[in-house]
Amino acid sequence: MTARVLIVDDVPANLKLLDAKLTAEYFGVLMASNGPEALEIAAKQQPDIILLDVMMPGMDGFEVCRRLKASPVTEHIPVVMVTALDQTADRVQGLEAGADDFLTKPLNDMALFARVRSLVRLKMVTDELRMREATGQRIGALGLQNEKALLSEPGHILVIDDRPASLKRVCETLSLEHKVTVAETPEELINLASKGDFDLHIVSLSMQQADGLRLCSQIRSLEATRQTPILAIVEEGDMARLVRAMDMGVNDYLVRPVERNELVARCRTQLRRKRYQDYLRDKFQQGLEQAVTDGLTGLYNRRYMESHLGSMMEESQLAAKQVSLLIFDIDFFKSVNDTHGHAAGDAVIKEFAQRISQNVRGVDLACRLGGEEFVVIMPDTDITYAMSVAERLRDRIAKTPFVVEGGVSLPITVSIGIGVSEGYGDTGSKLLQRADHALYRAKRDGRNRVVAEAA
Repeated sequence: MTARVLIVDDVPANLKLLDAKLTAEYFGVLMASNGPEALEIAAKQQPDIILLDVMMPGMDGFEVCRRLKASPVTEHIPVVMVTALDQTADRVQGLEAGADDFLTKPLNDMALFARVRSLVRLKMVTDELRMREATGQRIGALGLQNEKALLSEPGHILVIDDRPASLKRVCETLSLEHKVTVAETPEELINLASKGDFDLHIVSLSMQQADGLRLCSQIRSLEATRQTPILAIVEEGDMARLVRAMDMGVNDYLVRPVERNELVARCRTQLRRKRYQDYLRDKFQQGLEQAVTDGLTGLYNRRYMESHLGSMMEESQLAAKQVSLLIFDIDFFKSVNDTHGHAAGDAVIKEFAQRISQNVRGVDLACRLGGEEFVVIMPDTDITYAMSVAERLRDRIAKTPFVVEGGVSLPITVSIGIGVSEGYGDTGSKLLQRADHALYRAKRDGRNRVVAEAA
C-alpha cells in the first residue's frame, strides 16, 4: 500500500531518518520543519497521514494537531504524534488534541509501518465517503445536518477480557459515558457482535482460553461488523502480535496495565471516527434514494425505471416469461394547472401515484416518468392480466374524484397504453416504445381508455 506521508520535526537528522525509512517502504514523503509550515503543506498537499513531532519551538505538536482537526480542509487526515515523551498524561493530551495515535521515540519500525498502513486504510474509506457526499451536495441530493451532535452521542461497547481486575477497570471507566456489554466467552462475543448493535469492540489479545487474534479476524469477516472499530489490549513488549493485529484491521490498541484516561481518550477517538463514517454512509444512502426517486410522489423516477427495466427484460428472457408495461397519462392535466393552480396539480399527481401504488402487486414497479406520465412494469405478466389491472385502475380513477385544497372535487380520467415483451432479442426501449404507441392510440381514440399494442 502506497501513501503520502507528511513528517514534521524541527530536527533535520530526524527528518532524514524518517524519510529514509518511509521511502524504503515505498511511501511518498513530504517534510516540514515547524508547525506553520506543516499546516500549510497539509492544507495544500492533502497527505494521507501526518507524523507529527510534539516538542517543537514556537508552535508545539499539540497545537498543530488541534489546528489540523479544527479545519474542515484537514480534519480527516490521520495524525500520529511522535515524541520522546512517554508519560500517560502526554499520550492523553495528544489524543484529546485529536491525534489518532501516539508513538514514543525511539520508534519501532514494525509498529510504525503497521500503524501507518492501518490509518491509511481507514482514510481511504473516509475519503471515498467524503467524495460521494461532496458529489451529492453538488447535485443537491444531500443536505447538511448537525454533524457535531451526531458524533457526540454515547456509544455501545462490547468487551471481552479474561482478567477480572482488568475487565472491571475497563467497564467501570467506560460506563460513565457509554453502555458497556461484557462477553463471557468467544462464542458469546461473536454471537453478540453479529447482530451489529455495537459501536466499538474491545478485545484482549492475551487471553488464556481463547485466541484474541482469531476473534479479531472473525469480527472483521462478519458483514455486520466489518466497519466496526476494534480496540485491542496487548501485553507490553508483545510487538509481533500487535503488528499482526494491526495488519488484520484492528484500529487501535492499549498496552497493559490499562490507564483509565488513555482508555477513555482512545475510545472517544474510535467512536468519533465510526460515527463520522456512519454519518457519511447514511448521507450517501439518502442521496442514492433521492437520486432514483421522484421527490413529489416517492415513486421511482425515469432513470431508475430505465435501468431496472433492462435487468427485468434480461431475467424474463432467461425464464421464458413475459413482461408487461403500462404507461399512464392523466387526461387534460394542463387544464387542472391552468384552472386551479400548480398546487392543485401537484395534489392530483400525488394522489394519482398513491392510487397506482395501492392497486398493483408488490413485485410490480411503479414509476413517475415525468409530468403527468406514469409507468408500471409488471414481471411474469401476460396481456390478459395486464389489461385487467389497467382497466381496474382506469375505472377507479374515473369513478372517484380527486379532492384538492379548499375541498374542490376534480373529475380525473386517465389514458393507458400497454406493451408486452416479445421474447428473446426484445429490449426495454422497444417495450416502452410499444406501450407509448398504444398510449397515443388511446388518446387519439378519445382518452379514458386502455389500449394494448399487439406483440
